[in-house]
Amino acid sequence: MTADGASAADPGRIVLLTTSHRVAPGLLSWPAWQALRGADRVLCSDGAHPQVPYLREAGIGVDEEAPTARELVDACAGGRSVVVVATGEGEPRLTDGLARLAGSGRTRMPDLELLPASYDLPGARLLDLVQVMDRIRAECPWSSRQTHEGLAKYGLEEAYELVEAIEEGDRDELREELGDVLLQVVFHSRIAEDDTEAPFSIDDVAGGIVAKLIRRHPHVFGDETATTPEEVREHWLRTKAEEKRRSSVTQGIPLGQPGLALSAKLSSRARTAGLDVPLPAGEGVGYELLAMAVRAEAEGVDPEAALRAAARTYRDAIRGAEGLGAPGADDHEDDDHEDDGGYEG
Repeated sequence: MTADGASAADPGRIVLLTTSHRVAPGLLSWPAWQALRGADRVLCSDGAHPQVPYLREAGIGVDEEAPTARELVDACAGGRSVVVVATGEGEPRLTDGLARLAGSGRTRMPDLELLPASYDLPGARLLDLVQVMDRIRAECPWSSRQTHEGLAKYGLEEAYELVEAIEEGDRDELREELGDVLLQVVFHSRIAEDDTEAPFSIDDVAGGIVAKLIRRHPHVFGDETATTPEEVREHWLRTKAEEKRRSSVTQGIPLGQPGLALSAKLSSRARTAGLDVPLPAGEGVGYELLAMAVRAEAEGVDPEAALRAAARTYRDAIRGAEGLGAPGADDHEDDDHEDDGGYEG
């Protein structure tokens, strides 16, 4: 028997402690702290591991060692407990070696435990995106020179590609296009950090939209109630009107958007405000399209989506006349597009 009562034949215990780099160092689970404080030895092959300084500050002795599987098994002999603080790669060399020893049947193995010491919260991968974008902005010759104005066209293109993925019902494409739109948000936010007069960061962007969502959902975060979508919309419009204090319902409508969408938006604002505004009299296709867009909005139809659906049907008819089948992936490419190094999906 050993001094602590353990049998000399006791193979001991190995704890592989994993942590998330997306969680502040030192914020570990209680089982992790119990394992660390009860261990005979704590090992970490990376002396620069972000957890090491905090463990040592808490009184945990950490040895910078990278033992082989055999050395680690031997270190546990006599009932000893060894905690290995895993690096970001997860110690594949060590775990593979332990698996070979266990599979040989010739070695009495210690108890093996994988203990997650910290967990990613939902949205944690966004931190990776921010870090990657920060490095690209600093080191990439193209990205380091970009401006809000230079990237504006990509934001429009990615938004249109997202709409197309939604309308086509392609889940894989939808996920990818959402990522491309998210990239535009993070990229613009990173550029904004470099502004000398009015800088802001992705945290300011996120903080602003969080505050807006809370303000405009008093039925969720406040004392008001809403049991129907119509009541929710009423809350939203009322709080928005209080925030913006606009003199006209047309304020805030981007006039540069596609014509059908612009017409429908104007009609929606007027109808919501209870304004009975006759359509302007005029001749030509423009006024006819305006009337059709207003009619579509009144009937709850998105005129842009309806026209795109009809246009796709027309495209298929053209292909049929050409003796071609349904369009493939290559048919979405624009042969006249010149690659200028942009971040297009």
